[in-house]
Amino acid sequence: MLVDFEKLPNYAKVWIYQSSRKFYPQEMEQIIQKTEGFLTSWNNNGDEIIASYQIKYNRFIILAIDETLDKISINAIDDSVSFILGLQQEFDVELLDKLNVCFKQGEFVQYKDLKEFQKLLKKKSISNKTIVFNNLINTKEELENNWEIPITESWHNRFLK
Repeated sequence: MLVDFEKLPNYAKVWIYQSSRKFYPQEMEQIIQKTEGFLTSWNNNGDEIIASYQIKYNRFIILAIDETLDKISINAIDDSVSFILGLQQEFDVELLDKLNVCFKQGEFVQYKDLKEFQKLLKKKSISNKTIVFNNLINTKEELENNWEIPITESWHNRFLK
């Protein structure tokens, strides 16, 4: 069952998928329709899943579920990964690579592979105040409080040394 994101509890489980590029305006409507269609029919071994989503910066697809009644099954997780793989193929983007880094440069969100990100750090093109996206968070509350953080507070800080 698709619900408003704000109606999910703070402990709702989230998955963040960052795109290797910004979604084009003409793609956004299709991505929204496909995501809403998937979440409306998504089920947990036949039981309804209370789910929602957000798309941030035209680059991040965030899926969220309320596990108050039941923990999500492996089958349901597999279904969500299959859905994301389908989007990845259809829109020719990378959505599942957790080792690539998104960070803010002014008002823009940049996407770099980890090696390129490390080179930018060495060249001092990125500072310890740079905001990075912590896509390893697990809950809605973490999304709201610990998703966009300075590099010094993220797992990326090991590259500052």
